[in-house]
Amino acid sequence: MITLKSPKEIGYMRRSGMVTRDLLLYLEEKIRPGVSTKKLDEFAYDFITRKGAKPSFLGYAGFPASICASIDEVVVHGIPSARRLEEGMIIGIDTGAILDGWQSDAARTFLVGEVSEEKRRLVETTRESFFKGVAEFRSGGRLGDISHAIQEYNEARGYSIVRDLVGHGIGREMHEDPNVPNFGRAGHGVRLSVGMVLAIEPMVNLGTWKVETLDDGWTCVTADRKPSAHYENTVALTENGAEILTL
Repeated sequence: MITLKSPKEIGYMRRSGMVTRDLLLYLEEKIRPGVSTKKLDEFAYDFITRKGAKPSFLGYAGFPASICASIDEVVVHGIPSARRLEEGMIIGIDTGAILDGWQSDAARTFLVGEVSEEKRRLVETTRESFFKGVAEFRSGGRLGDISHAIQEYNEARGYSIVRDLVGHGIGREMHEDPNVPNFGRAGHGVRLSVGMVLAIEPMVNLGTWKVETLDDGWTCVTADRKPSAHYENTVALTENGAEILTL
């Protein structure tokens, strides 16, 4: 069941979204060759708790960290560790905060130093496709309009869309109805209406769309081990149109 949020409730989510937004800006300053993903996770926990919020991810279904740190071929759900970043990597940071009982969720893929043009373009296209999807988040439209716009933009540029993982509704719970695929048919799916809040999150691969989960039960990698990028924001549909709460 899709739970519509009132303007007051969206206001609470806006405040939560600001914590997640500011955290990602803070982590961007910390990302450089030599820093470990575990250290980035420590930075994130400290930042979120200093803001009076709780990390959404820590303990969620047993996840052991405040961020997902996904390097190169890792699509999502990378577990922070002693591994250190190296020049030329890309790293997806997915994170969220709970403030006054309301969730926010966002992700960015960052460049570590100088990266290849191939990786740079993958990251840029993934981000651009998010905004193509948000442009279709309009009252009276269909969920498939968002999905189709993201898929079309990426596939027209030679990239593939992950199908095993999708975006989602969000509110008091991190994952709520509806699922938000990054692929689909325009004009299909549930009707979009004011009060919906969605986590829209393109996950885009350089090679095949197929993915595998490693033995730790979390880390999701591309089947061909080619790079993947991820870009996500929490987006509310208000009377004035779509508002990105984590940007």
